[in-house]
Amino acid sequence: MLLKNPAGEMPIVSESAYVSDSTVIIGNVKIGERVYIAPNATIRADEPGSRIIIGSGCNIQDNVVIHGLQDSTVLVGDKTSLSHGCIVHGPCAIGNNCFIGFGSVVFNCVVGNECVVLHRALVKDVKIPDQRVVKDGMVVNEQENADKLGKVTRELIDFATRVVATNIVLSESYSKNNP
Repeated sequence: MLLKNPAGEMPIVSESAYVSDSTVIIGNVKIGERVYIAPNATIRADEPGSRIIIGSGCNIQDNVVIHGLQDSTVLVGDKTSLSHGCIVHGPCAIGNNCFIGFGSVVFNCVVGNECVVLHRALVKDVKIPDQRVVKDGMVVNEQENADKLGKVTRELIDFATRVVATNIVLSESYSKNNP
């Protein structure tokens, strides 16, 4: 469901994106090409001055919530996967080729390119350098801890790449079979 925000702004969704019928997208939201948005995702840029930009080739899985505070921006880079039930809350920027795991929360932060935030983690008020991994259940809310994060492994990058590739195929299939 695509809805206007109180300012009258409507989402802009690429024709090559697939959006499940149970997804709610409100306001100043731009969704790039070949994005897959699974059932029950909520993407809200309804607070005054908020906006959300989702790059091309992304995967937004079931029950993901993306929301921006007043006068904030949420940026999700190309080929990034937001996994089941995660929350991405603006202000926030997530780089290209990232993976945000099941039930994780990212808020008021910058996540660099090729980062993997595993499951049930919290990332808040920090800048994560490129190619870092946040392990399952970690709380990263001080810059000193963010700077000490380990490098992401080739195995995790390959996993994230496979997840996105699979969901691009789903996007294309659903778009073709459910006009």
